[in-house]
Amino acid sequence: MMSKAFSFTLLIVLVSSSSCFGKPRKVHPSSKNCNNIHSGSPKTSVLINRYKDKFPNFSQSSHCHGHGHGHVHCARRRPQQAIIIDVDHFGAKADGKTDASEAFMNAWERACKSSKQSIFLVPRHKTYHIRRINFTGPCKSSMKMEIKGTIKAFSELYNDTKRFWIMFHNLRNFEVRGGGIIDGNGEIWWNNSCKIKKTLPCQNQQAPAAMTFDNCMNLKVTNLHIQNSPQMHLIFKDCVNVKASYLKVTAPGKSPNTDGIHVTRTQNVDITMSEIKTGDDCISIVNGSKTIRVLDIVCGPGHGISIGSLGENRSENHVSDVLVNGARLSGTTNGVRIKTWQGGSGYARNIVFQNIQMQNVSNPIIIDQNYCDKAEPCHQQKSAVQVMNVVYKNIRGTSASELAIKFNCSETVPCRGLVLENVYLTRQGKGEAEAKCSNIIGLDNIGRSVSPSCHNFSN
Repeated sequence: MMSKAFSFTLLIVLVSSSSCFGKPRKVHPSSKNCNNIHSGSPKTSVLINRYKDKFPNFSQSSHCHGHGHGHVHCARRRPQQAIIIDVDHFGAKADGKTDASEAFMNAWERACKSSKQSIFLVPRHKTYHIRRINFTGPCKSSMKMEIKGTIKAFSELYNDTKRFWIMFHNLRNFEVRGGGIIDGNGEIWWNNSCKIKKTLPCQNQQAPAAMTFDNCMNLKVTNLHIQNSPQMHLIFKDCVNVKASYLKVTAPGKSPNTDGIHVTRTQNVDITMSEIKTGDDCISIVNGSKTIRVLDIVCGPGHGISIGSLGENRSENHVSDVLVNGARLSGTTNGVRIKTWQGGSGYARNIVFQNIQMQNVSNPIIIDQNYCDKAEPCHQQKSAVQVMNVVYKNIRGTSASELAIKFNCSETVPCRGLVLENVYLTRQGKGEAEAKCSNIIGLDNIGRSVSPSCHNFSN
């Protein structure tokens, strides 16, 4: 029997229609999000209001109001004429060799200082090369960056501890869009990584992330192709109210540390309708992040969708209120994963994975509280990050590994309140898929189909 404190999670999960689960849908801007269960859904709103004392962080984020019959009406602001700030007008040259960084900065300063709404424009059908750049606010009014062409990094190594290529810092009501390409040109970095060249020391690796948003509020990032980053592609750090949608993130499957979207110390995030194919986690959610909604994602190759790692070097980490609803994973080294180091503290709690299709995925469902990514084995320690209140619902497909479900929980801080409902995973090729579970307090299988299941496990 489940605890009362955990029943709210299942009630929220049950809102989603079972008819939405089946053959994975293609990510397309015009497709309807039948798996939409975020706080804007009328049915979900009722449940959230009913259980808001237990799940306070899934709050209403919409500025709209209802008028009966489930209809929602939003007041529209009258659009004002925006000023177009074209980088070409500030001397940017798209000739494949000229550094356009100074022209980009001059255009940014003009746009940011404008008292009227402005659009920073990167024209289509052109490729601009820039070096490390920091677009810093606050700006006088809300502004947009329209990337219609391509922004590309130079193919060169440099020693810089700041570890970013394009930074957006301290911005409010900011949007990046346009259908263009952000090309990190990271091959030279991958070839000089300690994970590729084993003789190199890893502590000296300072490869930059392609795009970083730091200390931003009310942020939209939509309709972009981010590719070939030296390291992580898109980072949201210390941000509030983020909407990321219709993104395509790509890098070779063997490119090291090239996470697609990385969320840290950020709250109230929607990541929707995006395709991510990289050499590391498609999406990674780490310390200080809460109220994260991941909807309709295509993932693979890569390392799957991960919460963590958490608790490294005995740190106290917290992640809570995460919903992954509607994903298709193919050929990834993990499916949906929670990973924590021994010796840490804090929690990963109130997490829902549902309506997910796996195809030839190693470790489709995994919790690893003994995570260790070091050359030497990690020592057993007494403390651990608490993993609790985790739901897996409507997850189907094939496992490339013998273990389709692995709950490797801590002996000293066991997992608590795990629920599996309508989970059916078979072995790709010959053999039976298996489940291995240890050190769990409260494991419930719900529904007719939970396979493989942990009938006998150690508490």
